[in-house]
Amino acid sequence: MYRRSLLCLLTLIFFAAPQLPAQSPSGGQVQVEPPMKRADPPSAGASVQDLVDRGDELRSEKFYLDALDYYRAALAQKPNDASLDNRIGIVELLMEHWKDARKAFNRATKADRTFADAYNNLGVVEYEQKKYGAAIKQYENAIRLRDDMASYYSNLGAAYFSKKDFEDASVAYAHALQLDPDIFEHSSRMGVSARLPSPEDRAHFDYEMAKLYAKAGINDRSLEHLRRAMEEGYKGIDDVYKDKEFTELRKDPRFVQLMAARPPAIPE
Repeated sequence: MYRRSLLCLLTLIFFAAPQLPAQSPSGGQVQVEPPMKRADPPSAGASVQDLVDRGDELRSEKFYLDALDYYRAALAQKPNDASLDNRIGIVELLMEHWKDARKAFNRATKADRTFADAYNNLGVVEYEQKKYGAAIKQYENAIRLRDDMASYYSNLGAAYFSKKDFEDASVAYAHALQLDPDIFEHSSRMGVSARLPSPEDRAHFDYEMAKLYAKAGINDRSLEHLRRAMEEGYKGIDDVYKDKEFTELRKDPRFVQLMAARPPAIPE
């Protein structure tokens, strides 16, 4: 479950620049696996671009230690390159080397103070270590630089939600949903929901997602999250009859059927 949630966060890191499996100037994302080596060492005559391309290939194949060798060889030729340090940070993050990942992302931000992805990725490091206040600060740094990135707002919402600051979490999530109606379908079930420590928190998360989708008029997804909230034992489910976000959804026959069926809570 932990590795699935980290995959979600990494997906959000480069959700807009771009998602797995595509590559971008700041890199892609992969599932966490034990690091292995398999590649020949970097060639002394290889260009920076060749080294980066090979590093990206190795990272996509989950040969993280080899990928680091190639990225570091590229960085030796092109010092203080924010994109390269960001790539290195991602690989360290995938290997759960939090200290080394933080150092790499910090180097990236120093090399390029406008590199929003690196600030967002620093937020992921803090979030993974449950330093939610520090994560929020880094996500806000990223948003100040790029306020059109749904992934940054979604990450910000996750940090607020983990702090049980549900009001601010809802504001951030709503902004993410406005920017990208599909953002939570990429992340919610495997992301913050998977990381929340108790069934009550997970149920609350799904209820809040249902409210957001209902307010946006996306009834299918709202109903799905309502069903999950009930299965997870959300105790405030009857609020669905008075919360204004559900005004239109209550007119949907499927809502009536769902609430009549009352799916039983699934034991942990």
